[in-house]
Amino acid sequence: MTIRYLEAAFRRLDAEELAAWREIPTAVASDCLNRNMAMAGAIQALKPGWRLCGQARTVLPAPGDNACVHWLCSTANPGEVVVVAAGGLEDVAMLGEMVTRQSRLRGLGGIVVDGAVRDSAAVVALDLPVFCRGRTARGPHKNFGGYIDAPAAVGGVAVQPGDLILGDEDGVVVVPLAWTDAVLAAARHHLTKEERWVAALERGERLVELFEVGPAERG
Repeated sequence: MTIRYLEAAFRRLDAEELAAWREIPTAVASDCLNRNMAMAGAIQALKPGWRLCGQARTVLPAPGDNACVHWLCSTANPGEVVVVAAGGLEDVAMLGEMVTRQSRLRGLGGIVVDGAVRDSAAVVALDLPVFCRGRTARGPHKNFGGYIDAPAAVGGVAVQPGDLILGDEDGVVVVPLAWTDAVLAAARHHLTKEERWVAALERGERLVELFEVGPAERG
């Protein structure tokens, strides 16, 4: 199997749009997507505190093979987030120090792997945000190829090239590119509501009334 590059075209979000999205937590984004589009909870930052905000470039590799990962991390544009649909495989690392170093030198926004990584200490030291399911010493092959910029399923969520990828301490959320304007407006409104909830709680109001939770039955 060769490396198949599909050359997906998508609208590029400008710097102002991305700056606005950096203020939106993943939990709020997911709430505004009908509490959906959050990847599997096992996909977390390799280092606490790392954040992601950039448009997706996708990799669908052959199982346990990272030839496509090498190719895309060597050619993707600054700020883009490489998203690897590794099928949840945790026993073979899809990237390590060299892929991370190449990605950092290209100015990528980060990497999401629905699978494992290795060279963890070096990856953390390079300080490029990497989100993954786990880590392992076992490395991949580079013989079987796969697809670049094809629609992918990553952590139980559909990802298209160009979709917005958000990552923080709660995990990773995908915002479909066609919905970014509407979801950003909804997220800003949601944050305003949260500010009102906090103020109400500090005044002594109760959460059950604020959220209109139904009465509890006795017995």
